[in-house]
Amino acid sequence: MSKIKATSAYFIKLGEKGKYEEKCILCDNTIRLGFHNPLHKECLAGKWDQVHKYWMERGRSKGEATKTTNLIKAFYESDDDVLWITFFRRKLYWGFAEREVTKLFDGARIRHIKGGWSNRDIRGELLTLENLSGKLTKVQGFQGTICTVKELEYLVRRLNHQKLPTVQKAEGTLATLLKDIEPLIQNLTWKDFELLVDLIFTQAGWQRISTLGKTQKSIDLAMISPVTGNRAFIQVKSQATMSVFKDYIKQYENIDEFDEMYFVVHTKDSSFDIWQDTRDKKLWDVEKLSKLVVNSGLISWLITKAS
Repeated sequence: MSKIKATSAYFIKLGEKGKYEEKCILCDNTIRLGFHNPLHKECLAGKWDQVHKYWMERGRSKGEATKTTNLIKAFYESDDDVLWITFFRRKLYWGFAEREVTKLFDGARIRHIKGGWSNRDIRGELLTLENLSGKLTKVQGFQGTICTVKELEYLVRRLNHQKLPTVQKAEGTLATLLKDIEPLIQNLTWKDFELLVDLIFTQAGWQRISTLGKTQKSIDLAMISPVTGNRAFIQVKSQATMSVFKDYIKQYENIDEFDEMYFVVHTKDSSFDIWQDTRDKKLWDVEKLSKLVVNSGLISWLITKAS
């Protein structure tokens, strides 16, 4: 897909409480202006003073009449390089509208979206509320029908699968931090390494069901998740080979009381490269641990221990 360019962008609410969202997005590929306005010909002719007068005569204040007129004008006169967005089923949909405005039998007006609505960026990534900035998604709370999208730069970059320079800088800093953390983990004493693993689990809400360092043979830590009730078999190793890992898998599979197994090792050989985690068997290496240290807020603890 070609790079997306837009001079401006509008958010449109497709009917009260999204009444027309499904029809407009999934069936017709249109934007729709639904409230009653009989002056279709006048709008097409650009006679906006008459439109303004119409709303004034119906009890709108001068400010309200101006606001409504400008809304209708944006719908009728925005160029085909203006980007339109809306939200449906927790996804962002976007498109460019054709210039022609058609009046329907019920008085509503529509413009067709060229090529249809899309809910993906140019690389095919789905645009969900979870992976979009709140500065953009908050536009859903707009009480009217059409409003200007203020976060135009962010929106266009997001559709083009590009990140803001500030985000790129932060990601670079984070990547450097993660690599710097790895040798700190590998330099911990075995006792402190086991304590680090324990802290990561407890920070995530897991609870120990055995005393640290005093569990049964083959188990360094035994944990339970109070949310799911799952019990975890956790083995901690400073160094290990794949054959050692497989031995612990067999032991785990022979113990009925556990639902998950975590094998944690900060220094491993290339024989682990073929391993793929399963639903209940997980391998945590130093790269994974580095991310967990950051996510768990344990950077200061680790630096102190490594000093």
